[in-house]
Amino acid sequence: VQLVESGGGLVQPGGSLVLTCAASGFTPKNYYMSWVRQAPGKGLEWVSDISSGSGYTYYADSVKGRFTISRDTAKNTTYLRMNSLTPEDTALYYCARNVRGGTHRYDYWGQGTQVNVSS
Repeated sequence: VQLVESGGGLVQPGGSLVLTCAASGFTPKNYYMSWVRQAPGKGLEWVSDISSGSGYTYYADSVKGRFTISRDTAKNTTYLRMNSLTPEDTALYYCARNVRGGTHRYDYWGQGTQVNVSS
């Protein structure tokens, strides 16, 4: 099992980015997949989930209305589209596989992709 994130970078406030999480060794559609972030000097913060099966989506209040999680089942890839970015979104973003359902207990993580929001 492997998760590889990409798409991070430096963006100005108000800008957008799309993060990608490429999975191998399993089928993401069969699991809840999460995006989790860690800002400098802070703990882990859950950002968003996409459920197994039907792909229901869930968001932290801090990103609701600005971020969109999605997946491409043919590519075994999960995405996080981030709009209207603010400096408070600066963090290392991880994708992670939930052990079971939407428990936010994770058994596999990617290496992370850094997002910096600054003018």
